[in-house]
Amino acid sequence: MFFTTRNQKIFCISFQRTGTTSTGAFFNDFGYKVATYPISRKNDWTGKWFKGDYETIFKSRDFKKYQVFEDNPWWCLDFYKVLFHRFPNAKFILLERDADEWFDSMVSHSKGKTLGNTHRHSILYNREEDFYNQEIDRKLYSKEIDNLLDLNEENREHYKAIYRNRNREVNVFFSEFGQDRLFTGELKDSNVWHEMSVFFGMKIPENYRSHKNASTQ
Repeated sequence: MFFTTRNQKIFCISFQRTGTTSTGAFFNDFGYKVATYPISRKNDWTGKWFKGDYETIFKSRDFKKYQVFEDNPWWCLDFYKVLFHRFPNAKFILLERDADEWFDSMVSHSKGKTLGNTHRHSILYNREEDFYNQEIDRKLYSKEIDNLLDLNEENREHYKAIYRNRNREVNVFFSEFGQDRLFTGELKDSNVWHEMSVFFGMKIPENYRSHKNASTQ
Protein backbone atom coordinates (compact mmCIF):
# COMPACT_ATOMS: atom_id res chain seq x y z
CA MET A 1 0.00 0.00 0.00
CA PHE A 2 1.55 3.26 -1.10
CA PHE A 3 0.72 6.84 -0.30
CA THR A 4 -1.99 8.20 -2.54
CA THR A 5 -0.72 11.77 -2.87
CA ARG A 6 2.64 13.37 -3.55
CA ASN A 7 2.21 15.64 -0.55
CA GLN A 8 2.70 12.89 2.04
CA LYS A 9 6.35 12.76 3.04
CA ILE A 10 8.40 10.36 5.16
CA PHE A 11 11.41 11.72 7.02
CA CYS A 12 14.04 9.50 8.60
CA ILE A 13 15.26 11.54 11.57
CA SER A 14 17.58 8.89 13.01
CA PHE A 15 21.07 10.09 13.91
CA GLN A 16 23.75 9.51 11.31
CA ARG A 17 25.26 6.02 11.64
CA THR A 18 21.89 4.74 12.85
CA GLY A 19 20.34 3.04 9.86
CA THR A 20 19.57 6.00 7.62
CA THR A 21 20.96 4.31 4.51
CA SER A 22 19.20 1.05 5.33
CA THR A 23 15.95 2.93 5.76
CA GLY A 24 16.34 4.50 2.34
CA ALA A 25 17.15 1.12 0.83
CA PHE A 26 14.06 -0.39 2.45
CA PHE A 27 11.69 2.12 0.88
CA ASN A 28 13.50 2.03 -2.44
CA ASP A 29 13.05 -1.74 -2.56
CA PHE A 30 9.30 -1.25 -2.46
CA GLY A 31 8.96 1.46 -5.05
CA TYR A 32 9.15 4.67 -3.07
CA LYS A 33 11.10 7.62 -4.43
CA VAL A 34 13.93 8.08 -1.94
CA ALA A 35 16.07 11.21 -1.65
CA THR A 36 19.45 9.87 -0.53
CA TYR A 37 22.60 11.72 0.56
CA PRO A 38 23.75 12.47 -3.03
CA ILE A 39 20.42 14.18 -3.73
CA SER A 40 20.74 16.25 -0.57
CA ARG A 41 24.35 17.17 -1.33
CA LYS A 42 23.51 18.14 -4.92
CA ASN A 43 20.87 20.55 -3.64
CA ASP A 44 22.99 21.65 -0.65
CA TRP A 45 19.94 21.11 1.55
CA THR A 46 22.11 20.94 4.68
CA GLY A 47 23.73 24.25 3.82
CA LYS A 48 20.31 25.80 3.37
CA TRP A 49 19.16 24.30 6.67
CA PHE A 50 22.28 25.71 8.33
CA LYS A 51 21.43 29.20 7.02
CA GLY A 52 17.80 28.87 8.09
CA ASP A 53 16.60 28.94 4.48
CA TYR A 54 13.99 26.23 4.91
CA GLU A 55 11.54 27.38 2.26
CA THR A 56 14.16 27.12 -0.48
CA ILE A 57 14.54 23.47 0.51
CA PHE A 58 10.81 22.86 0.42
CA LYS A 59 10.33 24.64 -2.91
CA SER A 60 13.15 22.79 -4.67
CA ARG A 61 12.26 20.47 -7.52
CA ASP A 62 13.84 17.42 -5.89
CA PHE A 63 12.09 17.99 -2.58
CA LYS A 64 8.75 18.05 -4.39
CA LYS A 65 9.73 15.00 -6.45
CA TYR A 66 10.72 12.61 -3.65
CA GLN A 67 8.59 10.99 -0.94
CA VAL A 68 11.17 9.57 1.47
CA PHE A 69 14.09 11.55 2.88
CA GLU A 70 17.06 10.01 4.69
CA ASP A 71 20.36 11.31 6.03
CA ASN A 72 20.94 15.02 6.55
CA PRO A 73 19.57 17.61 7.10
CA TRP A 74 16.42 15.85 8.30
CA TRP A 75 18.00 14.53 11.52
CA CYS A 76 19.82 17.78 12.33
CA LEU A 77 19.06 19.20 15.77
CA ASP A 78 15.34 19.98 16.07
CA PHE A 79 14.60 20.36 12.35
CA TYR A 80 12.04 17.60 12.86
CA LYS A 81 9.85 20.14 14.67
CA VAL A 82 9.84 22.40 11.60
CA LEU A 83 8.98 19.43 9.39
CA PHE A 84 6.28 18.26 11.80
CA HIS A 85 4.38 21.53 11.60
CA ARG A 86 5.18 22.41 7.98
CA PHE A 87 3.94 19.02 6.70
CA PRO A 88 1.03 17.92 8.92
CA ASN A 89 0.51 14.68 6.96
CA ALA A 90 4.17 13.63 7.13
CA LYS A 91 5.42 10.57 8.98
CA PHE A 92 8.74 10.17 10.76
CA ILE A 93 11.18 7.36 11.52
CA LEU A 94 13.54 7.16 14.48
CA LEU A 95 15.83 4.14 14.73
CA GLU A 96 18.08 3.76 17.76
CA ARG A 97 21.09 1.65 18.67
CA ASP A 98 23.41 1.14 21.61
CA ALA A 99 25.14 4.46 22.28
CA ASP A 100 28.63 2.92 22.56
CA GLU A 101 28.20 1.04 19.28
CA TRP A 102 26.98 4.23 17.67
CA PHE A 103 30.01 6.17 18.87
CA ASP A 104 32.38 3.42 17.70
CA SER A 105 30.78 3.66 14.27
CA MET A 106 31.24 7.42 14.26
CA VAL A 107 34.94 7.08 15.10
CA SER A 108 35.58 4.41 12.47
CA HIS A 109 33.73 6.27 9.71
CA SER A 110 36.32 9.02 9.26
CA LYS A 111 39.24 7.23 10.93
CA GLY A 112 39.23 9.19 14.17
CA LYS A 113 38.19 12.53 12.69
CA THR A 114 34.90 14.39 12.81
CA LEU A 115 32.48 13.48 10.05
CA GLY A 116 31.80 15.80 7.13
CA ASN A 117 32.08 19.56 7.34
CA THR A 118 33.73 20.49 10.63
CA HIS A 119 31.79 23.67 11.39
CA ARG A 120 28.46 21.96 10.82
CA HIS A 121 29.60 19.00 12.89
CA SER A 122 30.65 21.29 15.74
CA ILE A 123 27.17 22.84 15.81
CA LEU A 124 25.44 19.46 15.74
CA TYR A 125 27.59 17.98 18.50
CA ASN A 126 28.20 21.04 20.67
CA ARG A 127 31.90 21.36 19.87
CA GLU A 128 31.91 25.00 18.77
CA GLU A 129 34.64 25.91 21.26
CA ASP A 130 36.88 23.15 19.90
CA PHE A 131 36.25 24.43 16.40
CA TYR A 132 37.01 28.06 17.14
CA ASN A 133 40.09 27.20 19.21
CA GLN A 134 41.73 25.48 16.27
CA GLU A 135 44.16 27.46 14.14
CA ILE A 136 42.33 26.63 10.94
CA ASP A 137 40.80 28.43 8.01
CA ARG A 138 37.25 28.88 9.30
CA LYS A 139 34.96 28.70 6.29
CA LEU A 140 31.75 28.93 8.26
CA TYR A 141 29.28 28.39 5.44
CA SER A 142 31.33 26.06 3.30
CA LYS A 143 30.03 22.60 2.43
CA GLU A 144 33.56 21.19 2.18
CA ILE A 145 34.12 17.79 3.77
CA ASP A 146 37.22 18.66 5.77
CA ASN A 147 37.21 16.38 8.88
CA LEU A 148 39.35 18.80 10.89
CA LEU A 149 38.76 17.83 14.53
CA ASP A 150 39.80 14.67 16.35
CA LEU A 151 37.11 12.21 17.37
CA ASN A 152 38.43 9.72 19.91
CA GLU A 153 37.92 8.08 23.28
CA GLU A 154 38.11 11.41 25.09
CA ASN A 155 34.90 12.44 23.35
CA ARG A 156 32.91 9.27 24.03
CA GLU A 157 30.77 10.38 26.98
CA HIS A 158 30.10 13.79 25.47
CA TYR A 159 28.79 12.30 22.23
CA LYS A 160 26.85 9.55 23.95
CA ALA A 161 25.02 12.11 26.08
CA ILE A 162 24.07 14.14 23.01
CA TYR A 163 22.92 10.99 21.23
CA ARG A 164 20.78 9.73 24.10
CA ASN A 165 19.28 13.10 25.00
CA ARG A 166 18.31 13.96 21.46
CA ASN A 167 16.57 10.60 21.01
CA ARG A 168 14.72 11.19 24.26
CA GLU A 169 13.67 14.64 23.11
CA VAL A 170 12.28 13.26 19.85
CA ASN A 171 10.29 10.59 21.65
CA VAL A 172 8.89 13.07 24.17
CA PHE A 173 7.92 15.54 21.45
CA PHE A 174 5.98 12.97 19.45
CA SER A 175 4.39 11.42 22.53
CA GLU A 176 2.99 14.85 23.34
CA PHE A 177 2.01 16.06 19.88
CA GLY A 178 1.64 13.14 17.47
CA GLN A 179 2.65 9.63 18.51
CA ASP A 180 0.85 8.17 15.50
CA ARG A 181 3.23 10.07 13.21
CA LEU A 182 6.45 8.49 14.53
CA PHE A 183 7.79 5.00 13.95
CA THR A 184 10.47 3.94 16.44
CA GLY A 185 12.57 0.81 16.38
CA GLU A 186 15.90 -0.73 17.28
CA LEU A 187 18.37 -0.98 14.42
CA LYS A 188 19.58 -4.42 15.50
CA ASP A 189 16.05 -5.84 15.88
CA SER A 190 15.59 -8.49 13.17
CA ASN A 191 11.88 -7.58 13.00
CA VAL A 192 12.35 -3.85 12.58
CA TRP A 193 11.63 -3.79 8.83
CA HIS A 194 8.47 -5.83 9.25
CA GLU A 195 7.33 -3.56 12.05
CA MET A 196 8.05 -0.59 9.85
CA SER A 197 6.07 -2.11 7.00
CA VAL A 198 3.05 -2.53 9.26
CA PHE A 199 3.30 1.09 10.40
CA PHE A 200 3.31 2.30 6.80
CA GLY A 201 0.70 -0.16 5.52
CA MET A 202 3.10 -2.06 3.29
CA LYS A 203 3.28 -5.74 2.41
CA ILE A 204 6.78 -7.20 2.32
CA PRO A 205 8.16 -10.74 2.05
CA GLU A 206 8.54 -12.61 5.34
CA ASN A 207 12.27 -13.11 4.77
CA TYR A 208 12.99 -9.50 3.84
CA ARG A 209 16.02 -7.73 5.27
CA SER A 210 17.25 -4.33 4.13
CA HIS A 211 20.21 -5.04 1.86
CA LYS A 212 22.38 -2.38 3.47
CA ASN A 213 24.33 -4.03 6.31
CA ALA A 214 23.34 -2.24 9.50
CA SER A 215 26.77 -2.86 11.00
CA THR A 216 28.31 -0.45 8.49
CA GLN A 217 26.12 2.35 9.79
